[in-house]
Amino acid sequence: MSVRATARIVATPAGLPVLAGEGPIALRRTRSTGAGLRVTVVGAMSAPLGGDRLAIQAAVTEGARLTVDSAAATIALPGRTGEPAHYDVTLTVGEGAALQWMPEQLIAARGSELRMRTRVELASTARLVLREEQILGRHGEEPGTLATRLSVRRAGRLLLDSEQVCGPGAPAGWDGPAVLAGHRAVGQLLVVDPQYAQKPVPARLLGTSAVLTPLAGPGVLVTAVAADARALRALLDEALGELHR
Repeated sequence: MSVRATARIVATPAGLPVLAGEGPIALRRTRSTGAGLRVTVVGAMSAPLGGDRLAIQAAVTEGARLTVDSAAATIALPGRTGEPAHYDVTLTVGEGAALQWMPEQLIAARGSELRMRTRVELASTARLVLREEQILGRHGEEPGTLATRLSVRRAGRLLLDSEQVCGPGAPAGWDGPAVLAGHRAVGQLLVVDPQYAQKPVPARLLGTSAVLTPLAGPGVLVTAVAADARALRALLDEALGELHR
């Protein structure tokens, strides 16, 4: 039997008036290591399975600061029906607010099919750090099919719209030299900050398998591929450290 569940977070400068998990998505307020609030997503059961429809909605109101992370990796698994699973993330960040969206890896296990969509709405003075990491298959296994799309709007205007499909259900060439080149870990780091309007960051390579690209707006996108989850995290952590210098 497939599961439908939506978890909701609302953060204000005064606290978390809405913190509501549902089904396999449990939410816990945890201690922050810096300023602002912190919420950790905890998996309450195996999900997403084929046929599941899961969603997380997070709103950071004017002047608030929120970090959202997760307690463990999310593993997409095949279901009994053969239908794809859906996972929708909707993030809204108000004026002068800041959101760090830093979940653990998403693993596409063999036989799974997951369609994940992330939509972000930013106010003109909002700040965002968003990390996405996808691992194609568990250790020693073939990957499932993973389709992801990230759409970001700032002050009502499109800032980024990227889409990627990997695995046996993807178009031919997804694993070729022009895309993943045999790597099984792929990720991106998006940093949006009004300061980049006056101090843009130049495009450059980061090592041999990552690239930093300025966006047509106050944002920077780092895209990386790696052999495994550990190497991918190291690349993205290094990039974030450089951007925060």
